[in-house]
Amino acid sequence: MRETKMIELEDAVMEIIVNAGQSRSLCFEALHAARAGNFDEAKQLLREADGYSRQAHHMQTKLIEQDAGEARQPMTLIMVHAQDHLMTSMLARELAEEIIHLYQR
Repeated sequence: MRETKMIELEDAVMEIIVNAGQSRSLCFEALHAARAGNFDEAKQLLREADGYSRQAHHMQTKLIEQDAGEARQPMTLIMVHAQDHLMTSMLARELAEEIIHLYQR
């Protein structure tokens, strides 16, 4: 039974990492587009990044809810790594939007 939970946990963690990583990558693509003067493309890339970020955040919320209930989750290095990816992607998103505004000036 414990092994089944761990597999589910690993799947959830990998979903956070993959989606957060994709969001971060799209934010940097948006910055490159803005630097080239393609502001409509940059905004579209940020919207796409938001979708991946929402997916990662949704999974994180599920893990938090599960942990707050009766299914306590063990703290693992990979969980910390996933959290790091999510927070980095969220920061990249905020900074990308600000830098794009500067490019538009």
